[in-house]
Amino acid sequence: MDRMREVLEEMNRSKLVRLGTVGKVMRRYAGAGLWEEAVEVFDELGDFGLERNTESMNLLLDTLCKERRVEQARAIMLQLKPHVLPDAHTFNILIFGWCKINRVDEAQWTIQEMKGHGFRPCVISYSTIVQFYCRQGNFNKVYQLFDEMRDGGCPPNVVTYTTVMHYLAKSEEFDEALQLAERMKLDGCEPDTPFYNCLIHVLARAGRVHDAVDVFEVEMPACGVRPNTPTYNTMISMFCHHGQVQKAMDLLQEMEESNFAKPDVQTYYPLLKSCFKAGKTDGFLSRLLDDMVNKHHLSLDVSAYTLLIHGLCRADKADWAYLLFDEMVGQEITPRYQTCRLMLDEVRQKNMYDAAERIEDFMKKL
Repeated sequence: MDRMREVLEEMNRSKLVRLGTVGKVMRRYAGAGLWEEAVEVFDELGDFGLERNTESMNLLLDTLCKERRVEQARAIMLQLKPHVLPDAHTFNILIFGWCKINRVDEAQWTIQEMKGHGFRPCVISYSTIVQFYCRQGNFNKVYQLFDEMRDGGCPPNVVTYTTVMHYLAKSEEFDEALQLAERMKLDGCEPDTPFYNCLIHVLARAGRVHDAVDVFEVEMPACGVRPNTPTYNTMISMFCHHGQVQKAMDLLQEMEESNFAKPDVQTYYPLLKSCFKAGKTDGFLSRLLDDMVNKHHLSLDVSAYTLLIHGLCRADKADWAYLLFDEMVGQEITPRYQTCRLMLDEVRQKNMYDAAERIEDFMKKL
């Protein structure tokens, strides 16, 4: 922090400090729990040739709210109000902050306060509270807010609907999520790619494979909405889950030839799982890994390594699993303890004493 402050002073002597610079400094202080120092930097804006205006105040309030210092943020807004007028964004920042610390009543009061200052709450204002109630699983409150939004002249948009559908699916309320999708279309909201990704996910989770395919192959093209990487990933995962691996592979090839979607590590997870489920741990698995690393230049992450090591151990391929374990450690990706334990048990059973010793040494460092 001292060095950061020295660099800031050095920049100031050369008149290089901008509002973005100060914003980064305030965020670092707040992130370290030094919120009072963040406020001090804001108070020194004049020394940097910058103004204490609505934009800079909002930057400070946003910094404090993201670090759960919402009460301090509101107190600063009230203190500055005689000199710096809040705008609609100011109140949206506070609404986000109150919801972040689970004080939704204050968020609701902030909407009323916003109206009192002559600002009309927008979709963003309400959507923050909608998401809070979604996380709580309180969908009755969500629908009450939908009515309030319509009455206030800012009906839910496609992002709001997609958010609620996502949480309904997490709660396994698939029929309700699909009814909400129909309601959105009746309300005249134009579907976009994230909406369709969510809709396909809901249909897949509900076991309605044919309907999901129809959305992907018919409805999206008819609406002029292009699929992206998450769209393909959801379809591939669905086909793999239902044992239709060839259809998943056909989609992977289509994805590779596409101009607007490319495979990522997530694309391959369900395909790799299908290999282990079907016992295809030789040629097919090798080809998938080769495509990931050499064709698409994808780096395996901790989840991919974990999936492969556990699958290979269950398939009685401890030698291959250990090679991946060693590669993982060599790339400074820390295996989970459960993976280390499984790997150690497997190499001991195979009398791979050197490997067992190296794993034990590694586990001592965890």
